[in-house]
Amino acid sequence: MFTLPLDDRALLRPLEPWQAEEFLAHIDRARDLVDPWIPWAALSTDLASAAATLQRYADRQATDTGRIHGIWLDGTLVGGVMFTRFDSVSGVCEIGCWLERAGEGRGLVTLACRALIDWAFTGRGMNRVEWWVASGNARSIAVARRLGMSREGVLRQRYPHRGERLDSEVWSVLAQEWPPADGVSAAGEGSRSAVQAELDRLMGVFTGAFTNTGGRRPDLGVLREVFVPQGRIIANVGAEPVIYDLDSFIEPRQRMLTDGTLTEFSEHEVAERTEIHGSVAHRFSRYRKSGCHHGEWFEGTGHKTVQFLRTPAGWRMSSLAWDDEPPTAK
Repeated sequence: MFTLPLDDRALLRPLEPWQAEEFLAHIDRARDLVDPWIPWAALSTDLASAAATLQRYADRQATDTGRIHGIWLDGTLVGGVMFTRFDSVSGVCEIGCWLERAGEGRGLVTLACRALIDWAFTGRGMNRVEWWVASGNARSIAVARRLGMSREGVLRQRYPHRGERLDSEVWSVLAQEWPPADGVSAAGEGSRSAVQAELDRLMGVFTGAFTNTGGRRPDLGVLREVFVPQGRIIANVGAEPVIYDLDSFIEPRQRMLTDGTLTEFSEHEVAERTEIHGSVAHRFSRYRKSGCHHGEWFEGTGHKTVQFLRTPAGWRMSSLAWDDEPPTAK
């Protein structure tokens, strides 16, 4: 059984029927996130049905019509990616993904999907990879964008779910578009796809550092690992920009996220555009955030602009600036 490292803590490997018990425990943790978007989540409710879900994919793999792979973080199953359809005759396949909260903020789904798509194109000679997603699934749509996919259309009210009918969006990427044409030529850095995956990971580490939902303890200290030591973080949300070095940014926010001032906080990208030119890169992204500040629930959106540098230690952020749109109280 192959194992593919995704980063220094996460692995991608096949998910098989004998792992049904571990799979069921994971789905129970992820059910509220997964159930609206992945049809088999509602069907995997006990050990027998979880084993049956994995057996269906084992049967598809045996006939070369589908596959399922799990993502393990620090030895715990936290998500996965799958070929829901795989037709080697037509050269068309469909990829999907899921993740529980414990795996968020590291770019693991994007890294895993890149690995499967790369295998489909370079290893199996597929021509087209599709991504079908419910229109309300903002996180999945954001991954499709990061993978360089094109949105082809919307199938209105395509399927029922708990008393309502949901729209489906169809995204795709073609073999000639993979990796994207604006490749990276710097020696030793590999394809643009690999660099994009690393920039996705750095952004995921940044946003994930603030998460304190479900009792999770935030760790803003990891920001020192994704920034160059001279990095700057800029809040441009008032009359004048406020410019922080890493220490002045991290310390008060770590305190606020752990002393009860700001609870159940999370933030994630919903769209991004990244440009890579040799040893420098720029990312413009839109994000959503939510949490409870001094007992008052809020939700908000905003935009970030991030500059990256390739250093002897690898890609790092050099500066990040953000502008919040006014939050809405609930």
